[in-house]
Amino acid sequence: MARNDDTVTPDDSDDVPTQRRASDPSTAEYPEITSGPADPAPTSGKGWSPKIGDRIDPRERPERDAPVIVKTGGGAMRGLFWLVATIGLVVALVLGAKTIGLFPDLKNPFAEEQTDRSGPALLKSVQDLSQYVAAEGNFEVIVDVQKDRKYIPDFLLNERILFVAAGSVEVYVDFAGIGQGAVKESDDRRTVEITLPAPQLRPVRINNDRSYVYQEDRGLFNRLADAFKSDPNRLQEVYKLSEEKIGAAAKEAGLGKRAEENTRKMLQQFLGALGYTSVIVNFPAS
Repeated sequence: MARNDDTVTPDDSDDVPTQRRASDPSTAEYPEITSGPADPAPTSGKGWSPKIGDRIDPRERPERDAPVIVKTGGGAMRGLFWLVATIGLVVALVLGAKTIGLFPDLKNPFAEEQTDRSGPALLKSVQDLSQYVAAEGNFEVIVDVQKDRKYIPDFLLNERILFVAAGSVEVYVDFAGIGQGAVKESDDRRTVEITLPAPQLRPVRINNDRSYVYQEDRGLFNRLADAFKSDPNRLQEVYKLSEEKIGAAAKEAGLGKRAEENTRKMLQQFLGALGYTSVIVNFPAS
């Protein structure tokens, strides 16, 4: 019998490797993955699994289930917090740079400003003075004033203030009070005798730059009253009392005698320059 050329006999199996036709699909060792239909199945997404014939892109992977986004409250408060924190940081940096002198020309944007809206001063009157200020005394007094009620505790109803008052008093001689016959001149015009009025004290002047409230105690009811009604003239009584005390101290300080001596020396020098060799200045007996 004639032997087919495409047939391999068992005897030749040891020497000749097994041959199969490439065109016979039934003889393929592994199934072939080919392109799918015209509308291929999605290559990603939920519930998708590759099948034979699907095209697979190795760069793509099936997506997992989409994460669940949970929104929590307080977003506005967090935004406000970060805004305030940022502003505070900027302010701290600016003030710190100003403090260490990093920017010497930088002005503090939060510096206190004072606006003066006062009107101009009006001249009310003019008074001619012929007074010679012969002496001045500077005084300081501590005024301790307390207002309370009997049988009522001080923590409920009490007003006490310690005020340190500094003021000055001037002593002057009024030359306008020199009457006729108050000046006597000798025949040779070498001696002159003048009789002057007694020195007087001017009103006390409180020095506001040196005066201050040292301590002030107020009861509970007094503070409640201040919350509803303020008294801008509350210190006026304290100032008045300070003036009275300083004025009384000036009278006892002997400023009148000092004023007489200073006035006498001034007139002797002034009239001596005019050619008088003897100048006598008299004051009323005190």
